[in-house]
Amino acid sequence: MAYEVNLEHRRAKVELLNRVGNKVLLDIDGHKYDVDIAMVERGVYSILYNGHSYNVELIEGDSSKKYIVNTFAKTFNVEIVDAESKYISSRSKGMEAEEENLVTSPMPGKVVKIPVKAGEEVTAGQTLIVVEAMKMQSEFKASHDKKVLEILVKEGDTVNAHQLMMKLE
Repeated sequence: MAYEVNLEHRRAKVELLNRVGNKVLLDIDGHKYDVDIAMVERGVYSILYNGHSYNVELIEGDSSKKYIVNTFAKTFNVEIVDAESKYISSRSKGMEAEEENLVTSPMPGKVVKIPVKAGEEVTAGQTLIVVEAMKMQSEFKASHDKKVLEILVKEGDTVNAHQLMMKLE
């Protein structure tokens, strides 16, 4: 069965070709990957690929098709795209621009650093805020050149899942 998966600003076609125990053969955008995947604890997986070991944590987002994926070095927002998701997306096109201007925390955590100030012009890729959750730091970056309108939290604050932290223009 094949799925489309949104990973940040990239969409990939992912297909499970074979599975025997922990051994999994995946096709991702036409490239085959033979991996060994084991669940270490609920939501935490150990993946062996090409002699390298990777640890991945999956946290369910605001729907059963959206996840926050934590690796040792980075945090990703991931969405499994199916017919229902495509329909909902087509119905809410106008809301995307507004949501793109809101920076929210995907999970509970602590605000570690805010390297920008209200009124500041930021460039695409510039770090807006750093949040620590489960001993991992996630950087939230500007998707496009924008202006910081309002910062609703301060360094040291504890934030809840889906809490609005910053507004952009």
